[in-house]
Amino acid sequence: MKSKIYYYLTKPYTVVFTMLITPLFGFIDRNFVFFSGLSVAFLILSGSDFDWSRFGIEKRVSVKTALKSIFLTLLFLVAFYIVIDPILLSYFGDFDLSSIDDIRGNLGGYIALMAVVWIFAAFGEEFLFRGYYMKALAELLGNTNRSWLLSAIITSIYFGVSHGYQGTAGIIGSFLWSFFISLIFNKNRNNLLLLVLIHGLFDTVGVTLIYLNRDHIISDWVQQLF
Repeated sequence: MKSKIYYYLTKPYTVVFTMLITPLFGFIDRNFVFFSGLSVAFLILSGSDFDWSRFGIEKRVSVKTALKSIFLTLLFLVAFYIVIDPILLSYFGDFDLSSIDDIRGNLGGYIALMAVVWIFAAFGEEFLFRGYYMKALAELLGNTNRSWLLSAIITSIYFGVSHGYQGTAGIIGSFLWSFFISLIFNKNRNNLLLLVLIHGLFDTVGVTLIYLNRDHIISDWVQQLF
């Protein structure tokens, strides 16, 4: 039974069906979209006897990878907090962060959310969107440099729409985030853990600012400029 499930899930077009079908679970709860896709990816991982290389995890976290992740995270912070987010805020209004508003000044909630960020956002989203969706789509489309770029665009649109609960600014910002980090994966196809670190570090800064109730610094600055 396990081998039969693995056989069908590793068919080239299965990733397309997965990306088309899992959003239907959003009618039940938006989190089901993510977890249903993640379940498919883990079934494939289990069927391959946990061959992590199928998902771009071939390297362990080395000192070089850690330092590289810190450097790239700093670039992302500058790009988004100084350039991209202010533009999005000025044209589309604030990001809708109401789903995590309860962590403001709440140390217990902050610690719990940090665990969720690293397990499900940093690792889970990178494993699903880059390790499975992007990699499988690129291979389906021919496994060329052009197919990897096209796959980066498709999965980034998918990623952006999946963050619709954050409002228009959240959709566009998530799309841009996904596209930029997908380009990094394109250059580091065997080192998904690099992306996990970047994602985790970036979100750690964002969640910490919300906990400290300092996330409105950017929007206040934009209002002063415009």
